Amino acid sequence: MPPLADTATWIAVGFAIGAAVLALTASLVLLTLGHRRTGSGGISAGPDAETAPEGLEDALEDARTETERSRRLAEIATSIDLDAVLARTLAAAASTDGIDAAMAVVRQTEETPIIATFGMSAEEAARQPVSSSPSGAARAVRISYRFAGGPEPAGDLIRGGVAVPLREEHIGTIGTLAVFWRGGDRVPEDEEIADLETLAQTSAPAIRNAQEFREARQLADIDALTGLHNRRFFHETLDRESARAQRYERGLALIILDIDDFKEWNDRLGHLAGDDVLAAVAERLHGAVRKSDIACRVGGDEFAVVLPEAGARDAEQLYRRIQFAVGSGASGPAERVRLSAGIAELRPEDDAVALFQRADDALYRAKEGGKGQVQQAGGPPGGRALEPGSG
Repeated sequence: MPPLADTATWIAVGFAIGAAVLALTASLVLLTLGHRRTGSGGISAGPDAETAPEGLEDALEDARTETERSRRLAEIATSIDLDAVLARTLAAAASTDGIDAAMAVVRQTEETPIIATFGMSAEEAARQPVSSSPSGAARAVRISYRFAGGPEPAGDLIRGGVAVPLREEHIGTIGTLAVFWRGGDRVPEDEEIADLETLAQTSAPAIRNAQEFREARQLADIDALTGLHNRRFFHETLDRESARAQRYERGLALIILDIDDFKEWNDRLGHLAGDDVLAAVAERLHGAVRKSDIACRVGGDEFAVVLPEAGARDAEQLYRRIQFAVGSGASGPAERVRLSAGIAELRPEDDAVALFQRADDALYRAKEGGKGQVQQAGGPPGGRALEPGSG
């Protein structure tokens, strides 16, 4: 990954210096016009003195506009959070007079593109023809809508726009940046298109840096053997979800699962075969959870699932699905694998540590009770055994 202090940072520094020089120039204009107006003795310097204040106001307004624009451009490169970089880029794009909305489409390797918007709904964004960059050597593409069936419909519809490529010098085109206007058709000025190109040139390296940082962080959060989230990610997520659930008085449940007799599988089949068992169990676990659930490997043969907006009953139903998925067929070299589990539901006095400890204690009691059993924290001792297919 290229260092963060690269082209984007130097461009940002250049814009900041440019803004300072512009402000100094405006100050000199102010002093010069003031001198011409007053002369040496406070007497009018000539017939143009009456128009000097108006010209001065225009110069100062231009200086303020350019300074604000330079500040926005410089601010883009100060973050490595992809969402923040995209939000700042779109805010800068939509700050031009006459622009009502903005959209960025960023490519991802073997995944659907990232789409970020400003001032438009997801449905509107899905209808815009900017999923790919301008072809060939085109620097910009103008979008204009014509409506069939009589007069153009009234309302706040998008009527046109301009799209430019996001190009990073080391990689090439990484996406598209577009702006749109509503109400009526208009022809963008050349200066507007040039400003949008400058914004794309500035933001593209910052977007790529942030994208690579996110990808690296995601890889650091994944357990290499199973493809599930790792222990560090699990504890960070549990801490965040516990705090959120307490703040908004929402439900949160936790399941901790352990493969029964895994040591025997390891000793009898070997460690490589044991790894195959872990990978097979993880694949079936991942297929059983909801999209909102967070499945993790927390160490050895132990797994955990964080269930936002859920309670103990939801967690037990999930355990049934997982047990059925894992126990209904061979898991790698193992003909039959069973899981024991402990379940805990967030209580008002809990934090993440207390929730985890209660689920872990419940797992310990389930393991003591036999194979393939689930025990709920605070529930009666003994646990419940679930045969494959019982869910």
